[in-house]
Amino acid sequence: MSEAVLQTAPNWDEDLKLILAAAVAAGDTALGYFRKTVDVRWKNEGRSPVSEADLAANDILKTRLLAARPNYGWLSEETDDDATRLSRDTVFVVDPIDGTRAFISGKDLWCVSVAVVHHGQPTAGVLYAPALGEIFQATRDGEARKNGGAIAVRDPVPDERLQVAMAEDIAGKLAAPYRQRMARVPHVPSLAYRLAMIADGRIDGTIVRKNAHDWDLAAADLILARAGGALRGLDGLPLSYNRPIVSHGVLGAGSGLALPALLAASRPFDAH
Repeated sequence: MSEAVLQTAPNWDEDLKLILAAAVAAGDTALGYFRKTVDVRWKNEGRSPVSEADLAANDILKTRLLAARPNYGWLSEETDDDATRLSRDTVFVVDPIDGTRAFISGKDLWCVSVAVVHHGQPTAGVLYAPALGEIFQATRDGEARKNGGAIAVRDPVPDERLQVAMAEDIAGKLAAPYRQRMARVPHVPSLAYRLAMIADGRIDGTIVRKNAHDWDLAAADLILARAGGALRGLDGLPLSYNRPIVSHGVLGAGSGLALPALLAASRPFDAH
């Protein structure tokens, strides 16, 4: 490989440093709006809120990240989609505030989610939960870390009830033998943070309703994978990001040992 190619090849550790600094700046800005009166508007035919804090955090991320990597594409929940991202090998995938409803209602469980995606797969990811003082991070070749310390999923103990996060109506559709083995964890409003809870061993798994988007998943997917877990479709296949359609079907996530049983129990669930 030529020296010129080596110089221009992506460096995931450097990308991680970049997105970490940007996520902290964006999260700290959003924290300045937290538990205060903020302007809120509704999108997606009134189904999804977006606050002025979301937009302020998005502006910081877009300005910092694209200034540093102008050749990367951009995909964010709070930016109109630009199809030119599909022509880029590497893309920033961003949710300025994952858990906006929680943010607006004054609950701590929200985070900034930033990933670098290369050829459809996340290669660096950061989740910053400023109200909790927590930072999760990983690269595709490194450890998953929380506040600087390595984290790992929890391996299930025989006969122990599995801690699984899902809505009550979803739990009722699971195969009966699995329901008997699991304990349902109450709702976690940030999907990205819920996946991080699997990565650091607090819970064993989750089922994700259909229509989660790339920006909800990409950073947390990588962090979970590097912690020994996985996020999969009900067909058992990994996700691909930065496609023309950025939403996904029903998904399951868990530790390497817990996930197969969760996916098998979830297959009757048809994502109504």
